[in-house]
Amino acid sequence: MNRSTGFSFDQTLKTSGDQDPKCQMPRLDDHCWSCSCASRVETKHSSSSGANWLASKAEEMMSIITTVLSNAYGSLHDVRTANLIRRGLVLFTVGAFLALVLNLLQIQRHVTLFPEEVMTTVFSSAWWIPPCCGTGAAVVGLLYPCLDSHLGEPHKFKREWASVMRCIAVFVGINHASVKLDFVNNMQLSLTLAALSLGLWWTFDRSRSGFGLGITTAFLATVITQLLVYNGVYQYTSPDFLYVRSWLPCIFFSGGVTVGNIGRQLAMGCVEKPHND
Repeated sequence: MNRSTGFSFDQTLKTSGDQDPKCQMPRLDDHCWSCSCASRVETKHSSSSGANWLASKAEEMMSIITTVLSNAYGSLHDVRTANLIRRGLVLFTVGAFLALVLNLLQIQRHVTLFPEEVMTTVFSSAWWIPPCCGTGAAVVGLLYPCLDSHLGEPHKFKREWASVMRCIAVFVGINHASVKLDFVNNMQLSLTLAALSLGLWWTFDRSRSGFGLGITTAFLATVITQLLVYNGVYQYTSPDFLYVRSWLPCIFFSGGVTVGNIGRQLAMGCVEKPHND
């Protein structure tokens, strides 16, 4: 009886041990811990590769933008340099021509006297006067637009070549009056030319930058002329302002305003040309 009972108990244990694995208690090592870690590693790897791809694309785009901007800046710099040289050449030509004509007028009226060997040249004038005046006209004409943009003071009048040509005509008239008009003394002539020069500035310029640069031009040009006459390069008849005539600063002032208007018009033409195209 006991043997049969023990046999049946062992049989029951075996049968219970041989049950289907589905009925057994799950173990911790059967869970997917390794699978979750692998998915995290794959996610990190994909995110890092995506970040590297975005960084490479951003770097490529930045290099393209830098190349385009550098090329655009280089072309713009070349265009500005070409426009600056073109304007300088035009101003130099205008200044040299006006100096040649107006100086010849003063020589014919015996306002200025040069050595005899100078009078035998083709233009009856010193060879260095046109290039010096042309260089001064180029410098002053290029400074006027730069000073306007630096001070933020735009021109108050409509810029057009007809107004510039009238300004040149008035300037030539002031020079002609300096040698043609007869006054009791040079002081009356100087006051008259000073009023005419201020009228030229008020009519065609009327800007603080133009007035200041005109005064600076008149002062520097008068000092240089004083030094030339002092060193015997040439001389003025009847000097009443040290070695020169007292009305000479008025001529230089009106000339600076005139050349400045020409430079402004040339600068405005270079700016408007790309918009017209």
